[in-house]
Amino acid sequence: MSAIRIIKKYPNRRLYDTEISSYITIEDVRQLILEGEQFEVRDAKSGEDLTRSVLLQIIADQEQDGEPMLSTRMLSQLIRFYGDSLQGFMGNYLERSMQVFLDQQQVFRQQMGSLLGQGPWAMMNQLTERNLELWQEFQRNMAAGHSVRPGNSPEQAAPERSSSRTAGSSQPPRPGTRSGSTRR
Repeated sequence: MSAIRIIKKYPNRRLYDTEISSYITIEDVRQLILEGEQFEVRDAKSGEDLTRSVLLQIIADQEQDGEPMLSTRMLSQLIRFYGDSLQGFMGNYLERSMQVFLDQQQVFRQQMGSLLGQGPWAMMNQLTERNLELWQEFQRNMAAGHSVRPGNSPEQAAPERSSSRTAGSSQPPRPGTRSGSTRR
């Protein structure tokens, strides 16, 4: 395991990444977080750990510029916990809740990955093949002249059709008339 990456923060608010020997932006720090990189932000003169304040700045920037994740009500409630006897409990609770959420998210992604196979295209191919099979079966049934009801096979549909006709006539008798007689 490699050493924790050190980023120095200078009085002019510039950030210096000691690993790449270059100045970086707050957006670069955010990218390090997204990549899972472990780092600390230290004051260039005093060596004081400023990591939390930089992380809070990134959250504030994201809340301001993007789609907010934290409502005003939630932020107000969090502020109320500072100085409260439950402050330590609340911090642990939020951290554990986040870990449970991340674990569930990982399980969900794994399950979705196994459902999708190689990816979304594999799933689309399976759906397309299934739709094609259903269409071909429908076409065969139409060409054979079968009217298949849901739950019946084409073989079951043929006897139903012939038994619904009256003997010796291709059409059922009309209402109000008797078979073989006419009215004057």
